[in-house]
Amino acid sequence: MRLLPVGEGALLVELGSGEEAGALHAELLRRRAEGTLPPVREIVPAARTVLLDGVEEPDRLADELPRWSVPPLAPGGGAVTEIPVRYDGPDLAEVAALWKVSVAGVAAVHSAAEFRVAFCGFAPGFAYLTGLGEEFAVPRRVTPRTAVPAGSVALAGTYTGVYPRSSPGGWQLIGTTDAVLWDPAREPASLLSPGARVRFVPCAEAGR
Repeated sequence: MRLLPVGEGALLVELGSGEEAGALHAELLRRRAEGTLPPVREIVPAARTVLLDGVEEPDRLADELPRWSVPPLAPGGGAVTEIPVRYDGPDLAEVAALWKVSVAGVAAVHSAAEFRVAFCGFAPGFAYLTGLGEEFAVPRRVTPRTAVPAGSVALAGTYTGVYPRSSPGGWQLIGTTDAVLWDPAREPASLLSPGARVRFVPCAEAGR
């Protein structure tokens, strides 16, 4: 763990892995909920860091954090957000070849996994989901698309993501969903938030 001051009231905590960052994020939320965390305005996880912003006593927290016992992320806990998906993406065949399965096998592997939102970024409502093992990592496209349709379910590395709106992108597209990932009129606006559990449900299974 490495702690870096950011301005006068923020700390950036660098961890050794995404799993460690997720575990620390969960522990910070737990301690804030039980009232044992010094006042912090925002807790923002990323791939291997957690930013604590609006910290009233940054020196105190920087002194305490390295001494915490942070348990690893436990499976389960909390409701699962189900996202209906049609596995009809233009990169299905390429992903199937990389995984050495059939096109139907890509859908089977992906829909069997339970995902967790590791962090959000890139665009409002875009969540980086972990849940596929390293054996299912896929490279980004050599040439990114200039426009990826909203609702595209995509893979890059070991992450899964859903494009909340049309934008350029280089991820491998394996499906589409009608789920609204970002709606400013909704509270909260983002369908997915860090730590949330997610499952992709083939449309034929939705509602069962």
